[in-house]
Amino acid sequence: MGIQLTEAAAREIKNIVQQQELDPQKIRLRVGVKGGGCSGFSYLLDLTEQERENDEKFEQHGIVVVCDPKSYLYLNGVKIDFKDEVMGRGFVFHNPNATSTCGCGSSFSA
Repeated sequence: MGIQLTEAAAREIKNIVQQQELDPQKIRLRVGVKGGGCSGFSYLLDLTEQERENDEKFEQHGIVVVCDPKSYLYLNGVKIDFKDEVMGRGFVFHNPNATSTCGCGSSFSA
């Protein structure tokens, strides 16, 4: 199943890479979770050039996504989208593993 990026999310990541003048050949999108947030876990997104030996690795729409094994337990099957709407703009996580999510959509419990 893996971690899925929508075309909108990939497009936004490419825009950020370009704005920050990063090397698109070296940049990875690190996806993870950490304890905290309204519901127990918070999502992490980071642009990095570092790829660890035990990372899960996926490529979609020209973006290489990496995830550490512990986070992957909670993120296998997650779909990352990007919304640009009147009520807000940002990355949105659709996580089938979450038993509940908070109203802001940036944290979950499993």
